[in-house]
Amino acid sequence: MDAAKRLTTLDRIRRLSRLMDTSIRIPFFGFRIGLDPILGLVPGAGDFISTAFSAYIIFLATRFGIPRQDLAKMIFNVGLEAVVGTIPLVGDLFDAFYKSNIRNLAILEQHLTQVAPEIQEVSGEIQQQEFSRV
Repeated sequence: MDAAKRLTTLDRIRRLSRLMDTSIRIPFFGFRIGLDPILGLVPGAGDFISTAFSAYIIFLATRFGIPRQDLAKMIFNVGLEAVVGTIPLVGDLFDAFYKSNIRNLAILEQHLTQVAPEIQEVSGEIQQQEFSRV
């Protein structure tokens, strides 16, 4: 995969992770949640949809040649959230606090700083430019 595709894929992973785990700020508390705990409120289908999004994020991460032990951690994070998420209300609270997609993003970014630091540097510059426009 060339550098442009790698950057595009990394950006997609970041956006989906943030959408699922931290896209909505709760007023007065400053706490952030994403669509994951909200979808979890829909019995049955919500947890399945959230897990499917998380699995897609892991699939995209495999394109970066992530090591098996890191991949296992990512699968564990999603699996734990999926299993605990099936418990009514408690699972939704767990989803709001555990944020498996953000954890998996951190694992991927740590891997990338070791094997491809130039991607992190270019990606960081692009993010700074986007934030400065806002």
